[in-house]
Amino acid sequence: MPEVTSTRSERVKAIRGLSRRSVREKTGRFLAEGPQPVREAVLHRPDHVLDLYLTGAAAARHVDIAGAAEAAGVRLHEVSEDVLAAMCDTPAPQGLAAVCRVLTGSLDAVLEARPRLLCVLTNVRDPGNAGTVVRAADAAGADAVLVAGDSVDVWGPKVVRSTAGSLFHLPVVTGLDVEETLTRLRDNGIRLFATDGAGTTLLTDVDLLPAHAWVTGNEAWGMSEQTRSWCDEVVRVPIYGAAESLNLAMAATVCLYASAVAQNRPSGR
Repeated sequence: MPEVTSTRSERVKAIRGLSRRSVREKTGRFLAEGPQPVREAVLHRPDHVLDLYLTGAAAARHVDIAGAAEAAGVRLHEVSEDVLAAMCDTPAPQGLAAVCRVLTGSLDAVLEARPRLLCVLTNVRDPGNAGTVVRAADAAGADAVLVAGDSVDVWGPKVVRSTAGSLFHLPVVTGLDVEETLTRLRDNGIRLFATDGAGTTLLTDVDLLPAHAWVTGNEAWGMSEQTRSWCDEVVRVPIYGAAESLNLAMAATVCLYASAVAQNRPSGR
């Protein structure tokens, strides 16, 4: 296992550069940090994992990850805690980091698979919200997540960490235009439900059995009137207590799970 020993090496600088969106777009690579994202990358998309960097302690603790990576032909490199910290966006990367190729997907491929449950993020800026929605969509058995408009880069380190590996489980299509995406979904028989606290239709009153997509807006200013007009219904989650509202990720999670139950999607556990 080759070692990387200097925090000032060009390799370390190049990997740290992946914390910047411009570098990720130029190289087509991103960094997965920590045991859970790295494990899911190695197990589910080993063809996209280029290099695995791990400390000696992590190699002993996560024999399963190192073994699976080695069996898949991933290059393994032993590093010190200081070197790993210099590579990563977080100061405590828990002993593991993997350089991965960005997973490319297309709306055409998603539609060809005849999806019944989708989630569309429009202009979502917060990395934690975006990552949590991807994780919730994965847990609810959604067929894909579509990222449109001026949304955060899902391959950024904060988003990748907050998905806890779900980015490697389901198609996540990025760089989409909002109007074109919603139009194509509707043309393919997929109903569009906007999630908004000011919606006139309650979640409990929506028919979730047909194929549909949940469309979210921005955390700060919500959803534009134009985007609302492209959707079939504007839906709100009922509030039974004194809370003023749910945040974007919480509302999307509730809606996705309601859809999973209505469609009787198979449970993996």
